[in-house]
Amino acid sequence: MSGIREKFKNLTQPVDLRKGKEWKALLLFSLPIIFSYLLQQVYTISDAAICGQTLTADEVAGVNDVSPLIFIFLQFAFGCTAGFSVITSNRVGEGDGAGVRKSFAAQIILSACVTVILTVVSVFCLKPLLKWINVTPDNPLVFKAAYNYCFVIFLGIIAQMFYNFICSVLRSVGDSVTPLVFLFISTVLNVGLDLLFIMVFRWGVIGAAAATVTAQGLSTVACFIYTFVKYKNLRLKKEDFKLSLNELNRHIYQGVPLGLQFSVLAIGIIVMQGELVKFDLTAEGVMVAGNPAQNGYGAACKLGSLLMSPMNALGAGVVSFTAQNYGGGEYKRIRRGVLQATLIAIIMYALFAGAGLLLTVNGAYQYIFLSADKVTAQSISFGNRYLYVALSFYFLLGLLFVWRSAAQGVEKPLFSLLSGTVELVARILICLLLPAAINGGAINCQASSAAFIALCFADPAAWFGSVLLLSYPFIRYVLLMKYKK
Repeated sequence: MSGIREKFKNLTQPVDLRKGKEWKALLLFSLPIIFSYLLQQVYTISDAAICGQTLTADEVAGVNDVSPLIFIFLQFAFGCTAGFSVITSNRVGEGDGAGVRKSFAAQIILSACVTVILTVVSVFCLKPLLKWINVTPDNPLVFKAAYNYCFVIFLGIIAQMFYNFICSVLRSVGDSVTPLVFLFISTVLNVGLDLLFIMVFRWGVIGAAAATVTAQGLSTVACFIYTFVKYKNLRLKKEDFKLSLNELNRHIYQGVPLGLQFSVLAIGIIVMQGELVKFDLTAEGVMVAGNPAQNGYGAACKLGSLLMSPMNALGAGVVSFTAQNYGGGEYKRIRRGVLQATLIAIIMYALFAGAGLLLTVNGAYQYIFLSADKVTAQSISFGNRYLYVALSFYFLLGLLFVWRSAAQGVEKPLFSLLSGTVELVARILICLLLPAAINGGAINCQASSAAFIALCFADPAAWFGSVLLLSYPFIRYVLLMKYKK
């Protein structure tokens, strides 16, 4: 037993991202994050798979439809915590132990404030938000499932917010393994509670949401306890909470733009979701049987999220790498590391996009997320067309994740918000104009295949616009790197 404890202790030792070969330090630090992100997808997939195998097509459609709504709030929370932790990483790079604790305390206060705001806004605005994505009481079964699932998830925002917060703090001090361990525990809990709440208690979509929140909450509490036990330098004192306005503002400046960037992205995705629903509606506004567009596209998006997660995780590693080295004044190391991370992201693209294309054969991926009776030639057609378009341009996502993270790490957070705004504009313009123009009229279940393909190009267009904007901070603040802090 003592040998196992010693091995675990060695695995969870913080990585000093200011030392060693850049690509090795990045990979050593990023690999646990990659596994964490993949595990997070398993966490999501377990809900989708169990729901897809046990619930009706209308209920599955309701859960799929609300993904962008959940994204808009939870990703704001995720963006804020990721941004806040940049300050912590800077202080680690500077060797400022007292500053690290001050940053930790500031994040607790700000995360609590963000949690209250997000919970109140999401719960009280739920019905208008559902109407925004064309999920209305006119289709009562879909609406009920969507409302109930969202309501429980939104009540549990506190669990998601503080889990992301503590994981970001641990990664900022160089520990990317501990979040993986607790995420694994949370995933196992989630699967077990899914089976209990859905298949034994018969709670339906409420059970799926309750399982997610409960598992996340228990994991969060355990992770906090472990952090305070292991890291003496993170044990807060009363004076650590005596924060200046400047201290809080510095965290807000780093966190809120990144949170807004993720939320802005979600608005574009909601617009896209609203246009997608039209492909399942008749000219009279009645939902067609089986919801093939929503279910097919929903399964494809879940596969896409799984395939992009390694590149996204690499971006999370780049944030800590650049922030620590920025704090230590290692500008040449930042340049080399970000260039190497860009190359790693392109290699990842080739591997994971290829795997995704293989899974489109006979719609194999849909049987993971949907029961066999819900998989039809139409659902496969909708899902595959989206994947053919999106996967062809996933290399843009690799550049986006790395370059955006680098800008965040060198304390240029406004570029993250601007890149998200560009994505929003590009996605909305494509969604609202191109499908109808290609179809030669209003979109409904009789729309042409070309109209749906036009809708699918909204994502690549958004990624391209974002990468184009991020090329400026990448060149000026990474490749040239002539400024001083």
